[in-house]
Amino acid sequence: MVAGAQLRSRRRRVVAVVPKPTVPTTRAIVDCAAYVDGARLPDRPTPASAIAEIRTRGRGFVWIGLFEPDKHQMGEIADVFGLHPLAVEDAVNAHQRPKLERYDTTLVTAMRTVAYVEHDMHIVSEIVQTGEIMVFTGPDFVVAVRHGEHTGLTRVRHRLEADPDRLALGPGAVLHAITDHVVESYHDVTSAVEYDVESMEEELFTPRTTIPIEAIYQLKREIVELRRAVRPLAGPLQTLASPQTTLPKEVRRYLRDVADHHSGIAERINDLDETLTTLVGAAVAKIAVQQSTDMRKISAFVAILAVPTMIAGIYGMNFDYMPELKQAWGYPAVLATMATTCTTLIVVFRRINWL
Repeated sequence: MVAGAQLRSRRRRVVAVVPKPTVPTTRAIVDCAAYVDGARLPDRPTPASAIAEIRTRGRGFVWIGLFEPDKHQMGEIADVFGLHPLAVEDAVNAHQRPKLERYDTTLVTAMRTVAYVEHDMHIVSEIVQTGEIMVFTGPDFVVAVRHGEHTGLTRVRHRLEADPDRLALGPGAVLHAITDHVVESYHDVTSAVEYDVESMEEELFTPRTTIPIEAIYQLKREIVELRRAVRPLAGPLQTLASPQTTLPKEVRRYLRDVADHHSGIAERINDLDETLTTLVGAAVAKIAVQQSTDMRKISAFVAILAVPTMIAGIYGMNFDYMPELKQAWGYPAVLATMATTCTTLIVVFRRINWL
């Protein structure tokens, strides 16, 4: 019986392992092209044939765009271009902090991408979406790995292909175009968020308007997320613009312009964060003032109602000998006294803005 139990236990441990189907690398490739003297070669090659063609010619470079490749797909690209395994792992896993690393002759630039989400200002929701682009730049190749549905690079490629002189500068020109595109998206998102902050500020200080403080906190949290995506890129951009990267001089000049643009955007984001901090304090103060006003109104109504309540309470006592109980004018006199006192209190409270 014990042997039978052990056999059943062993059977339970046996799990059929089904190998995961391998997705072709071409599924992850958005575009692959070889460029010579700034012109795109007419055929659509595979990564291996493209780099072989370029190295046979001894000039030009290959530009490959990938969208959310898996480990197998990225591994094939790494084998073709000799990419370092650590950088390949980062490209697959994503969620990397903006950084710049060098592996022999290959520069690896990681950048966070952002996109603005249309929303109702009074409803707590996601405002800024984030993604990632990692660019491998070698002497004769550029591999751009993108994560996230936004910030596509198709327009960047078309814009460069329309400018052969700039594309003839090599992989560095592609790296500059991608960083410039990413920083430009920072500018667009920052401008949209800045409009939200200004609208929220205007509504907050408009009389007789209410805006949920949760919406302010949500916007502040989204700006913090935006700052975390934008600010760390400052160091890599400064390094790319320096001579130590061995990029062409003309490319470094363009990259310095991108770095300046980026620093201005980072300062605007900091200003927006400080403005929202002030708005949070103002919203809390406005709520406190409103609560104080409500308490004054409640106190005024309590004081007004206390007079008839007190008189009614006195005459509600069951004593035989009380003033005015046997007088014909006693009841009207008491009602008149209540009305006069309450009216007087209402006039006084309105003069002191309690009502």
